[in-house]
Amino acid sequence: MNKIKTISQLKYIAEKEREKKHKIVLCHGCFDLLHIGHLRHLKAARKFGDILIVTITKDEFVNKGKGRPAFTEKYRTEMLASLEIVDYVGINEWPSAVNSLYDIRPDYFVKGSDYRNRGEYTNPNIYKEEEVCANIGTIIKYTDELTSSSTKLINEYFTLQEI
Repeated sequence: MNKIKTISQLKYIAEKEREKKHKIVLCHGCFDLLHIGHLRHLKAARKFGDILIVTITKDEFVNKGKGRPAFTEKYRTEMLASLEIVDYVGINEWPSAVNSLYDIRPDYFVKGSDYRNRGEYTNPNIYKEEEVCANIGTIIKYTDELTSSSTKLINEYFTLQEI
C-alpha cells in the first residue's frame, strides 16, 4: 500500500475513516532529519487515535537556513511512510498546516512539547493552527517525549550536500 497521498486524498481518507468512527490524528512538521525525538513523538501521537496522518512542510516553505531542508520532500515522505506507526503521509502545499487542518479535520492535532513551552524559536504558525483547531473542533495535544533538534544536529554534525 502506498502511504504517500495528496492532501485531497487524505481529506477523502479521513472522511471515510470518520464514517467508521475512527479517530484521526494529524502531526505536521518538517521532519528533515528523522531522529529518536521524532519517533517517540509519533508513537505518543498515535495513542490519541486510530489513524495517524503526518504532513510535512513542502521544500519551498522550509525556512531553517541555507541548504535546508537537508532532505527533499520526496525523501522525507519516504522515510516517514516507512514507519509502521504512520498510516499516511502527505506534503502540505502551504506555508503552515492551516489548510490541511481545514481539509483533513482531524480529531487531534499533535505537536511536540516545544510548542507548549514556547520560546523565541517557536514557529509562529502555531498560533494560526490553534485558531483553526478551535474553529473546527480539533483538540490540540502536546507530547512530552524526548526532544531533539534536526537543525542543531544538521548544523553540528553534517556538511550539507545535494542528494
